[in-house]
Amino acid sequence: MYEWLDTLPASVVISDSVVRLLLSTAILMVVTLVLRALVSRLIRQKVNSVELRRKWLINSRNGFLLLMLLGLVMIWGEELRTLALSIVAIAVAFVVATKELILCVIGSIIKTGSRSFNLGDRIQVKDFRGDVIDQSLLTTTILEVGPGKHVHQRSGRVVVIPNALFVSEPVINESFTHEYDFHVFTVPFKRRDDWRAAQAAFLESANRHCAPYLEAVRQYMTRIGRNRGLETPSVNPRVTIQTPVSDEIHLVIRFPTKAGQRGYMEQTILTEVFANNDFLAAHPEPAAEVPAPTETSLS
Repeated sequence: MYEWLDTLPASVVISDSVVRLLLSTAILMVVTLVLRALVSRLIRQKVNSVELRRKWLINSRNGFLLLMLLGLVMIWGEELRTLALSIVAIAVAFVVATKELILCVIGSIIKTGSRSFNLGDRIQVKDFRGDVIDQSLLTTTILEVGPGKHVHQRSGRVVVIPNALFVSEPVINESFTHEYDFHVFTVPFKRRDDWRAAQAAFLESANRHCAPYLEAVRQYMTRIGRNRGLETPSVNPRVTIQTPVSDEIHLVIRFPTKAGQRGYMEQTILTEVFANNDFLAAHPEPAAEVPAPTETSLS
C-alpha cells in the first residue's frame, strides 16, 4: 500500500541552484539564531536595570528578525522575482477572462453608492426602459415600458440588464419624485391648421384635470426643492410652441400628475380635446395635378 513512498525520492528532482539556496538559508538561520542567543546572554549578564534589559532584549530580537528577513530576500530574490512575474501574468489573464463580471460588480457598486434608483422606479439605460423589479450583484431586472420613450404602457416583456452598463452609460430616472411627477408630450400641427385653438383647448383640459391635486403638488414640490436645495419649479400646466420645421408647429404640453398616471392623463387629455374639436384648416391646399401622359412618354 505504501510502495509509492519508496519511489518518491527518485521522482523528485532538485536542481543544484535550489540546493545552494536551501543551504544558504539554513546557514543564515543558524548564524542568526546563534548570534541572537549570544547577544541575549550578554545583555542578561551586563545590564542590571530590569527595564533597560527588557528593552534591549526586545530590540535585539526584532533586529535579528529583520536581519533574517533581509537575508532571505537577498538569497531568494531571483526566485521571488520570477514568482511575482508569474503571479502578475496569472492575474492579468484572470482579469481579461472575467472583465465583464468585474464590470458588473463595479456597476453594482456605482449604482448603489450613487443611489440612482430604487425598486419600483422607472428608468432608462441606453435603449432599455422600464420599471425596476429586481436587483442583484450582476444584473438589474426591469419590466419593459414602451415601445419608445414616449409610451407609458408595459409591453409584457422582462429585460435583464447587466450592471456593466451603469459604468459607461447614463441612467435616466423617471421616478425622481415619487408621489407626483411632471409629464410632457408633443402634438404636431401644420402651420395652416388652427393650432391657436388647439393650444387653448389643451391648456383648458390640462388645468381642469389637474385642478383637484394642483395645490398638493405645489406643496410637495416645495418640500422636495427645500430638502434637495433646488429651485421649486412651476407646477401649473403649460402649453408651449416649437417649430422644428418651417411648415409645422408642435404644441408641447406639460402638466403635473400623480405617480403612475402619466400615460392615463395623456390619453385622457388627447381623447377629450380631439373628440370635441377639429383643428384642420378650413381650406386645405389642393393636391398637385399630375399631367396626363403623352404619346411621346408612352413610347
